[in-house]
Amino acid sequence: MPRTGTLFASTILAAALAAPVAFAQTAETKRPNAPSQTPAFENQTRAPLPEASPEIEVETVAEDLPHLWSMEFLPDGRMLVTAKQGDMHIVSQEDGSAGPAIEGVPAVMSNGQGGLLDVALAPDFETSNMIYFSFSEPREDGNGTSVASAKLVEGQNGAARLEDVNVIFQQMPGYDGNKHFGSRLVFGPEGELYVTVGERSDAEVRTGAQDLASGFGKVFRINTSGKALDDNPFVGTDGALPEIWSLGHRNVQAAALDGDGRLWTIEHGPKGGDELNRPEAGKNYGWPEVTYGVEYSGRAVGDGITSQEGTEQPVYYWDPVIAPSGMAYYNAEAIPEWQNAFLVGGLVSRGIVVLHMEGDRVAHEERVNLDARIRDVKVAPDGSVFAVTEQRGGGGSTILRLTKSDDQS
Repeated sequence: MPRTGTLFASTILAAALAAPVAFAQTAETKRPNAPSQTPAFENQTRAPLPEASPEIEVETVAEDLPHLWSMEFLPDGRMLVTAKQGDMHIVSQEDGSAGPAIEGVPAVMSNGQGGLLDVALAPDFETSNMIYFSFSEPREDGNGTSVASAKLVEGQNGAARLEDVNVIFQQMPGYDGNKHFGSRLVFGPEGELYVTVGERSDAEVRTGAQDLASGFGKVFRINTSGKALDDNPFVGTDGALPEIWSLGHRNVQAAALDGDGRLWTIEHGPKGGDELNRPEAGKNYGWPEVTYGVEYSGRAVGDGITSQEGTEQPVYYWDPVIAPSGMAYYNAEAIPEWQNAFLVGGLVSRGIVVLHMEGDRVAHEERVNLDARIRDVKVAPDGSVFAVTEQRGGGGSTILRLTKSDDQS
């Protein structure tokens, strides 16, 4: 049976921590890892809490699932989910049951941070049944993030399979590592597909985020066949990968369109330095030359600079990190206090981070503490919010449903 409980979205976490006076009205109350770094403009970090927050009720929709990485709603309300180890399932909202593993998923490299990653329905899914998914693909030279398309075909007794599986895009070069694969898939308003990836983490390769000949640390923009769009910023540039949309990213595991159809992303920073960006064509977002936060060792990243000509400032950053993964834009009416906000899953912050926007800036930040690592966030057709949890060390996942409490007028 579903379990329910009530949370106060913006105050739970702040009340639970001993807050320095200077941060008393912000969701984040811990000391920064890089206290000497200062934001470039007001509310670039530690934006104030909103004046009012909804009372949120939490229901468990499904539990005892494998270690999930992402979910997507099917047109009938069921959930298509990916499991890190390499399986897909269809999960019922009615009883929380997961159907058998979907046949036809290609082999994945699931060590470390690798696995079967994001899944997205084609814009014409209701007639084509096509899906797109990203995964860490094993290769002769190591592995890398790849994107595949397939037709989802359902049979009897809950069985389903993938047909016409085709790997349409590969992050190149391959690398024999197990970290920073990204990856989110977002279809734009004209049917373009944005693909986010990581820069593979290790010091000897992460500089590829600044190299237009490298697929590391980029946002790509392709068509449904995996080809670069003609108006991509580096089409025709000698030595550049034509699929690149933006560069200088670390490990982008959150992405969503806003109400105007524009792409926003959030990437994992180092020790501090998670950042919200609105990637624009051809722009450089700095990593690893420019960043907030510090190395995990506590040393400066590179020269320790947070700004440089030719690189973009993040719209917002966190120090310490929230460890972002999964992101949705809320444009429904069921929780009016969250209208036009981004809802971000936090692995370290263990809940949902709500970013209230004014134009292209963060005006307020609040947090819903779910006491669980949140791997993905989606807005359901009825305006409720679904959150996918995960456990470290290969544990299972739960799917939670968040609604505004009926007791709140």
